[in-house]
Amino acid sequence: MSRVSLERIAEAWDRDALPALESFVRIPAKSPAFDAEWAENGHLEAAVALGAEFCRRHLPDADTQVLRREGRTPLLWVEVPGSAPQAGTALIYAHLDKQPESTGWSEGLGPWEPQIRDGRLYGRGAVDDGYALFSVVTALAALREAGHAHPRCVLIAETGEESGSPDLPAYLDELAGAIGDPDLVVCPDAGCGTYDRLWCTNSLRGMITGILRADVLAEGVHSGDAGGVAPSSFRVLRRLLSRLEDEATGRILPQLCEVTIPRHCREQAAHAGEVLGALTRERYPLLEGVRPDSDDPAERILDRSWRAAVEVIGAEGLPPIEAAGNVLRPFTAVKLALRLPPTADAEAVAEALEALLTEDPPAGAHVRFEPDTVAAGWAAPEPAPWLARALADASEAHFGAAPVYMGEGGTIPLLVWLQRRFPRAEYLVTGVAGPGANAHGPDESLHLDATRRLTACLAETLQALAAERASGPGGR
Repeated sequence: MSRVSLERIAEAWDRDALPALESFVRIPAKSPAFDAEWAENGHLEAAVALGAEFCRRHLPDADTQVLRREGRTPLLWVEVPGSAPQAGTALIYAHLDKQPESTGWSEGLGPWEPQIRDGRLYGRGAVDDGYALFSVVTALAALREAGHAHPRCVLIAETGEESGSPDLPAYLDELAGAIGDPDLVVCPDAGCGTYDRLWCTNSLRGMITGILRADVLAEGVHSGDAGGVAPSSFRVLRRLLSRLEDEATGRILPQLCEVTIPRHCREQAAHAGEVLGALTRERYPLLEGVRPDSDDPAERILDRSWRAAVEVIGAEGLPPIEAAGNVLRPFTAVKLALRLPPTADAEAVAEALEALLTEDPPAGAHVRFEPDTVAAGWAAPEPAPWLARALADASEAHFGAAPVYMGEGGTIPLLVWLQRRFPRAEYLVTGVAGPGANAHGPDESLHLDATRRLTACLAETLQALAAERASGPGGR
């Protein structure tokens, strides 16, 4: 198999993809959850039109369409013919909607005005994940220009990912026949631990969010009068949360959602821990003297990717300190975010969680738990030998280092849907949202050198799929 030229990829990326991505940054294409008038404002349409024009210019024989359905956000569909009928099929995902502006951008930087500083492109949507479509198209165009084999590629770029992808399942159902049975699913919407190698996401946690509320009084009462007689709603919640979490260690009770971590994932976490070392701690702005929950880098990786964790992310019934009177308050409510292991049954855990928190309430308090998000996690299958070889070769060739497989702590429901629809497919989930990228926050930025190298790795992986499928039926 011929090597993909990083120099040609980098030249094409700087000449073609970078200016297009800068134009994309200028479009305030906020996701519908953050722009109720998205249809009237037309920014999502502008982003999709920009992506479609780029595809038509650099993949002129592709079937490029913008799909619009009543009440749904637009979707970009691009079908690129393979270099040969037996070259296989790759389904490639991206999204063109963005998080809102946020505050706190550094002087001279802003969400909608692209700026290049110190090898990074700053602007909202640059790394999450506006670059993806332009990188994939650049990779395919480079393969074709060099006469390298490549599979049939189906590119889908949605415009509702930051709102939870509410329209994507309907589009996937509609397009199922056109997509076919992909050999490889590529999702460049993930993170990376460093910028010196290829990072492959092998798992994502699930999540349950919901409101836990304890009521004890019909109205607030002077704390000097009721304190010691009426139960405290705050104390009731403390006891309920202790049913779920060991407050000394932060561990979630094992009978609720503990799973067996596969051996290959433990081995991959150990390798990632060796590569990252102290970065597994230093990536977090811990105050001086604050210790992480684990001293071992590999265990920290497993803690954030394969073990459950809960956080109180909001509260009601607690007045601000400056308005806090001496009152035994009638209720306390908190919003919980429980991260689940990738292979936990989210629906079963949600049912068990509600029972755990509400049955036999302390002091007879009126307790209820109302979940509002129940999302399953995702675990990638072990990569087929051809894919593992391709990723290793590409990372060594274009980064000069072996790839790393590591789980992420977040949740991407899209991958669960895709795995259910395409259970035989291989998966490459990757990205360049690494240190300093700050997706969703101020000063979001794209590391340009790593992006060029990742683009070359994507091209090599697509070429490897075509070679594997051409070699016989054992490519899966």
